[in-house]
Amino acid sequence: MLEDEEDIVVKGEASDGEGAVRLARQLQPKVIVMDCALPGISGLVATRQILDHNPKAAVLMLSMHSEDTWVRQALESGARGYMLKNAVDLELVTAIRRVAAGEEVLDPQIARRATLKGERETGLTVRELEILQLIVGGLSNKEIATQLSLSANTVAVHRANIMDALGIHKTAELVVYAIRNGLVNIP
Repeated sequence: MLEDEEDIVVKGEASDGEGAVRLARQLQPKVIVMDCALPGISGLVATRQILDHNPKAAVLMLSMHSEDTWVRQALESGARGYMLKNAVDLELVTAIRRVAAGEEVLDPQIARRATLKGERETGLTVRELEILQLIVGGLSNKEIATQLSLSANTVAVHRANIMDALGIHKTAELVVYAIRNGLVNIP
């Protein structure tokens, strides 16, 4: 669809978060259409890594999640826009052009919902969402620490902060809550 547009050149495609980061560094695109739910590192984490290396890139997040937490986390990661996957082709092309021009774009279908249960005003950080994803995946603090090159104590602090922010006290409740509210990708 994008290749049919005269003013848009598709430089590359990636099938996972690590590939997206690698290609973005190699190809230096002006606009990156990023999927929130990528295998490996999430689109949120990939966006942060890409923008750390190339802050001028414009990231347009594409997602099936309309929940405010996802939108907020995408924008906090540095994305300039957030579109739902069910967007009409013309809306997506227009959104790409608008983020390329420096505008912030939000899908008109996104409903601004009230803050989730016990959630602090800013929501979970990108790192907390990354750790939450690994908790839901069944990893222990030590395994998460190894995977993210952190100390087990740092992971434990993040876990406590996540549970405190959401007003949850048991890991099983946290996992159920994260899945029900679309805070994580189910493997």
